[in-house]
Amino acid sequence: QVQLVESGGGLVQAGGSLRLSCAASGGTFSNYNMGWFRQVPGKEREFLATIKWSVGSPYYADSVRGRFTISRDNAKNTVYLQMNSLEPEDTAVYFCAAKRYASATYYYTDGGDYDYWGQGTQVTVSS
Repeated sequence: QVQLVESGGGLVQAGGSLRLSCAASGGTFSNYNMGWFRQVPGKEREFLATIKWSVGSPYYADSVRGRFTISRDNAKNTVYLQMNSLEPEDTAVYFCAAKRYASATYYYTDGGDYDYWGQGTQVTVSS
């Protein structure tokens, strides 16, 4: 059973940084696609960034490109989201997600494509 556990959320002032971690277990992740999403109550889930475990470059939503960086540590089965220049509008619950049997060339930006989700971690940015 694949499990994803996020950590690293918290309260930060505008302009600050946070690094989220997503520890994956229970599977062989060599052909998985990993993604980060966020959600604000009453709003739709928003895609942020995606990366493959083995090949390819990351892909970002326009809203975070240049501020957020997704990366992975294959030895630790962990994916990270480095968030810089945070704004109050970044306040949300952040989720890690995994898609198995992912294409080597396609980047998955729709949450409905993902098979596993973490429990989420709250990020609050104060003004």
